[in-house]
Parts: sequence; structure tokens; C-alpha cells
Amino acid sequence: MIAGAAVAAVVGLSGCSEDPKSGESQKQPASSSTVEDKSKSPDGDSSSATGVDRSSAENAVSGWVAALIKGDVEEACLLMAEPADGSRPAQVGSDKRCGDDAPERKRMEATLGQFKKSFTPDPPSADPKVKVTQALGTGDKVTVPAARINVDGQALDKIVLSHSTGVTQDQLDIKVESSRIEGSWYVTNLDFNVG
Repeated sequence: MIAGAAVAAVVGLSGCSEDPKSGESQKQPASSSTVEDKSKSPDGDSSSATGVDRSSAENAVSGWVAALIKGDVEEACLLMAEPADGSRPAQVGSDKRCGDDAPERKRMEATLGQFKKSFTPDPPSADPKVKVTQALGTGDKVTVPAARINVDGQALDKIVLSHSTGVTQDQLDIKVESSRIEGSWYVTNLDFNVG
């Protein structure tokens, strides 16, 4: 069993949505990146004070994983979005939706908090260094397998496996999806499968 009851097949990332925004069709090549504290906020909201970096899929995923490990639900929320679906426009994390008193944030705290233990390497670090190597795909949606996410030099899939009992490497399939929405990258899906 996966530690912290993090066995959800798919975690819905819609708990952190904002006013509707539509996606934009631009191409950006995937690359390697380490999460850094940057004050970029391409979507124009006031999240720049948090240091959230949405400039690439790798930075969004790195920042999101680091925020989960640190227990920073607000930062994780700011890096999450729900892509457009049919006539429903895309919705992105914002200070309004992710702040201390936001109902969406309160709902997310329990769900995302379950991943903190599962994603934390041994020995734990107060300031984990998360690196994503080359997200798979091009265009406005990419997928990052857990094996390509390194936390303090350890692959995320191996970290999750080390916190699990009765699960083998070939049974574990974790992927983080990142999508470009209005010029910024967000985590839009987590596939967390054990089988």
C-alpha cells in the first residue's frame, strides 16, 4: 500500500480554479529544469510574490512537487489548473482561489497533504531540490513520468516505492501532466496508478 493513502487513480486538479480563461495554441520545446524561486507571473495575477514559475512545463512540475513536499498547499494550488473542456473554458490557480481562506484551498489541503510523505525522500530536506528532465511531448501539453522527476537526486518513482509496502516497481505508474494555458504552464493532471 502507498503511504499516506495516496492511491488515488487520478487526482482532480480542479480544486484550484479561477475565472474562466481559454487556452492558447503556442509551441514551446520541453527541456530540463530545476525549480528556482522566480518572481514571474505571466498571467498577470498577484502570485508573483510567491515566486511561482510557470515559464515552462518542467518549472511548473518541479515547483508543484517541491510545494507538495514542503506542505505548501497555496503554492501547489497556484501551479495547478483545469484545462478547457468543450464549452467550459480553462481555469487556473490564483491568489483569490488559493489563499488562506479560499474554500478550494481548504478542500485541497487534505488531498494534496497525502502526497507529502509519499513524495519526500529519505533523508528529508526542508528545501528540496526538484529537477525535471525533459518532459515528454511538445506543444501545449506534456507528460512527465515520475522517473524523470528527481528530488534531492532521487527519482520520484523510487521515493514513492520506498514509502510503499506490497507494491513493486512494475506495478507503479505515476505521471504528471502539464499544460500551457494562456502562455503559462500549469500542472493539469496527476495519474497515480498502482496495479
